[in-house]
Amino acid sequence: MAETSKSGSTKASGKAKAAGTSARAAGGRKTAGRRTAPKDVETRALDAALELATTRSWADISLADIAAKAGLKLSQIYPVTPSKAALLAAFSRRIDAEVLAEEPDGLEDSPARDRLFDVMMRRFDALEPYRDAVGNILADAWAEPLASLGGLPQLNRSMAWMLEAAQIPTEGWRGLLRTQGLVGIYLATLRVWLRDDSLDKSKTMAQLDAYLRRVEDLGERFGARPADAEAD
Repeated sequence: MAETSKSGSTKASGKAKAAGTSARAAGGRKTAGRRTAPKDVETRALDAALELATTRSWADISLADIAAKAGLKLSQIYPVTPSKAALLAAFSRRIDAEVLAEEPDGLEDSPARDRLFDVMMRRFDALEPYRDAVGNILADAWAEPLASLGGLPQLNRSMAWMLEAAQIPTEGWRGLLRTQGLVGIYLATLRVWLRDDSLDKSKTMAQLDAYLRRVEDLGERFGARPADAEAD
């Protein structure tokens, strides 16, 4: 009888352990199912970072601050946006997507300069809700504005996409020069945009138009073919 009791006890213990293991596994699957998707983590972290930057110096905002504001753990943010620079690159991509989602307003047959002007003004319009945040971010690092806007590689990609949206070729060495030129125009116009208190952004438009005309005049002076007629 003692042997039977001992054997039964061992079997019961084994069943209990197996049941506990199954319960933990099921709980783990449920927890995994509730994990926040990487894109949601990026969106929440970026929204939190921009909200904090509206009233605070970008240099004083830590990733821990951003995580707390977003209601996330640092372990959730790390694989998705492991640095503040990565968050700014994500911000640049968000603005890119918003600009690219808009259809050109009957400018398909207009000169290249007009098309590019329209695309870049759409970019400044997309930035408008974040103007205070952008101002505080750039105020900390005008000496390194490229780093503050998501880094040079991302900024180059963004400006290349703006050229593509304006139907201006970006391939070959001419495309590279156009992209680099637009990076400079964008950074210079940003300064004006940040101080532009006009309702119609007339100061920004005037400065952007002046820069684009200057680049166009230089191209004509050195015998460059118009972008519309060129096939790299």
